[in-house]
Amino acid sequence: MVAHVTTVAFQGVETRPVDVQVQLAGGLPSFAIVGLPDKAVAESKERVRAALTAIGLALPPKRITINLSPADLQKEGSHYDLPIALGLMSAMEVLPSDALEGFVVLGELGLDSRLAPVAGVLPAAMAAMQEERGLICPAACGPEAVWAGDLEVLAPGDLLTLVNHFKGRFALARPDGVLADRPETGPDMADIKGQETAKRALEIAASGGHNMLMIGPPGAGKSMLAERLPGILPPLQPAEALELSLVQSVAGLFSEQGLAVQRPYRNPHHSVSTPALVGGGQRAKPGEVSLAHNGVLFLDELPEFNRQALEALRQPLESAKAVVARANAHVTYPARVQLVAAMNPCRCGHLDDPEMACSRAPKCALDYQAKISGPLFDRIDIHVDVPAVNPLDLSAPPPSEPSAAVAARVEAVRARQTERYARAAGNGRPIRTNADADGTLLEEVAAPDVAGRAFLTDAAAKLKLTARGYHRVLRVARTIADMEGADTVGRPHVAEALSYRRVRPSS
Repeated sequence: MVAHVTTVAFQGVETRPVDVQVQLAGGLPSFAIVGLPDKAVAESKERVRAALTAIGLALPPKRITINLSPADLQKEGSHYDLPIALGLMSAMEVLPSDALEGFVVLGELGLDSRLAPVAGVLPAAMAAMQEERGLICPAACGPEAVWAGDLEVLAPGDLLTLVNHFKGRFALARPDGVLADRPETGPDMADIKGQETAKRALEIAASGGHNMLMIGPPGAGKSMLAERLPGILPPLQPAEALELSLVQSVAGLFSEQGLAVQRPYRNPHHSVSTPALVGGGQRAKPGEVSLAHNGVLFLDELPEFNRQALEALRQPLESAKAVVARANAHVTYPARVQLVAAMNPCRCGHLDDPEMACSRAPKCALDYQAKISGPLFDRIDIHVDVPAVNPLDLSAPPPSEPSAAVAARVEAVRARQTERYARAAGNGRPIRTNADADGTLLEEVAAPDVAGRAFLTDAAAKLKLTARGYHRVLRVARTIADMEGADTVGRPHVAEALSYRRVRPSS
């Protein structure tokens, strides 16, 4: 007799069905797992044996073979413990042979038979929903699974509870989905003294979803500004929250507090490796650019990042996808991020202060800024100088707007864009902000008036803007017009957008 239990293998945020086949045959007692298992899967036989012993079951003295089909697909992770255990119990006739037919199963077993949480429950639940199956998972993962839809979810805390459920001695209730609370307090825009130009640029970036680069001396407030960006962004929409949760689930970072409503803010150190930034590694896990999906990726001290890692960001910034291609894996993760970067104008950071700048200025600035390649520089919509704060602003500053007031304006502008792009789509992905618009659609919604087009054409020739740079100016101008409630992009909107387009210095 061969017992069958269905589980899944993960390829990015996608799933592949895996048939766990369990056979008990005559011969010398043995326990073998085949079908390209990794170390964690191969070790599951010891966890399964101990868990069954903990509930009073002993494996029969037979030749036990576990086949994970398809056999040419690499199996990784500890979530195969529970399907193997249930397959064994079915083969031993402890459970009815048809009890598991309508379920996808995943979970890690402890030696005492308790179920530990595993990564990837949400995409597994969505796959089960599409196949009209139920899902069996650990109790800690139940609130995550129910967000996949109206499917049957069994989330026991231990193996014995699940057995009692199938025996009719105990009925497992469907878990309740939980939404995480939006933080009531956080870094506030009112804490920023001075820097009115930078605050204006930050609001434009938030309103249109634009990438932004801040250049200024140490201590000017660049990091403070970036930390306050999530506080003025609108909450995640349901579709956005589900997309983000898929990535977090695969990475094992799904919050026990529930489905996220706060946009993610990732701030990796400049020593981060390329796989950690864009995804990869032995198991092709998502990187920071995907963990920041639908949120903010802040790169402080931008020129200090590894050049290869920064260049690897170019494709995700353009396509909103991070493609990880390895010899044993080819996976795609979503990566729609708002890049915010900060850097000093030169290595010492005091280029504009003759008394503090080094003796190599301005050559040191050219060398330092040259660490950022032209193509990456061109993908950033807004470049803003953040000068040192005036001591008067620190000692007797004028009242500053709180984040709540700025966030209300940003949400109103985003609502205007949502209405505009409700039926539009580009590059196979939904368009939610002006930063996503491209091609014919961009020319349609952001076409300047006669004076604005003439001004932009003349400026593009003088500044030697690339086609990408030209279109990014249009996007920023469209956002500025939206902030003013204007239906048409005018010359003042184009002029302000061009003021945020930094001309790259040449050596």
